[in-house]
Amino acid sequence: MKSKSASLIRLKKFQVDEKRRQVLQIETMVADFERMAAELDQQIDIEHKKTGISDIAHFAYSTFAKAAITRRDNLLTSAGDMKSKLEAAQDELAEAIEDLKKVELLDAREHQREKDEQQKREQAEFDEIGRLRYRR
Repeated sequence: MKSKSASLIRLKKFQVDEKRRQVLQIETMVADFERMAAELDQQIDIEHKKTGISDIAHFAYSTFAKAAITRRDNLLTSAGDMKSKLEAAQDELAEAIEDLKKVELLDAREHQREKDEQQKREQAEFDEIGRLRYRR
């Protein structure tokens, strides 16, 4: 029984670790997307200052700035999509942690029950020894 519960606990710990890795990976991706978008914003601002044209509708608006705006918008859209995936991954992590705690609690109860039974047997043996000594 102990090997079964130990295996189950190891499995649940592995699942929790895997969910943590997924959450961390998604958080890193979101941060990278947002950082790259901020860098593109800076490049767009520099291009606006360099050309003196910041109106996208202007006929002489910078092609580089248009492309950078498109890339920035795509990155922000991707970051938004990843944030929804992040929320789902965080929910899965919370569930996995809850499952692990349940299994650990059940295992602790089983160990306590075994310990209590062992103490009862030992007490019964001591009581028997005491009765035998008393009879002599």
